[in-house]
Amino acid sequence: MIRPLICLLAFFVAVFAVAAEDTPLPSKDKFHLFLLVGQSNMAGRGVVEAQDKVVNPRVLMLSKEGKWVPAVDPLHFDKAAAGVGLGKTFGQIIAEANPGVTIGLIPCAVGGSPIDAWMPGVFYAPTKSHPWDDMVKRVEVALPAGTLKGILWHQGESDSTAALAPTYAAKLSDLVKRLRELVKAPEVSFIAGQMGVFDGVPWSPEKKVVDQAHRDLPKAVPHTAFVTAEGLNHKGDKVHFDSAAYRELGKRFGKAFLEMGK
Repeated sequence: MIRPLICLLAFFVAVFAVAAEDTPLPSKDKFHLFLLVGQSNMAGRGVVEAQDKVVNPRVLMLSKEGKWVPAVDPLHFDKAAAGVGLGKTFGQIIAEANPGVTIGLIPCAVGGSPIDAWMPGVFYAPTKSHPWDDMVKRVEVALPAGTLKGILWHQGESDSTAALAPTYAAKLSDLVKRLRELVKAPEVSFIAGQMGVFDGVPWSPEKKVVDQAHRDLPKAVPHTAFVTAEGLNHKGDKVHFDSAAYRELGKRFGKAFLEMGK
């Protein structure tokens, strides 16, 4: 009786050991990486459904522990509310367009974070984290394995105030510059997504200012793009997209990246 139990225990130890290891990776040039940064609408707050757990062997994510694993929602771990976001669908779109390539997603978004939190050394109290510094650590783990192809940004709600909105455009341009310096890729694609444009939910003048900064980015900074959120629904809280909207937003980010021809 003891021997079968020992064998069973050994089996489970072996299974967990394998699960803890990185997924086998392709060569660096065939492993295309994308950095996901911003606040909660990048992290995703949609309800996870069966389709969000379906694995595509060519779409991976860097786990909280710094391991490459199959990408399933939630990709992020910033808050307990993390759910479906745009990242997984984006990865699937890019993988489909590049049959010989594996996609690696690097989730780094932090719910609620203003753009000022994405500076070296800044502590963001609501999540007890350092958004920029934590991202740097994950980038340092990820980059040796692949080639960074793009940076996806969805953020702005926390800066839609009278005090912060007027300086947002300058800070956004500076952020793009700093991110490109960090990854040593001065022309890497940067795509900014639009905040939710929901029926019956009016925007403040400050939110319109932040939105204009997103819209104007392609004119101000080379190799950047803007993705609209027109026609998408919220999950009932008038702030976060619902699951279907996140998936559609992922498709729009994917289309924008492919149109950049990178």
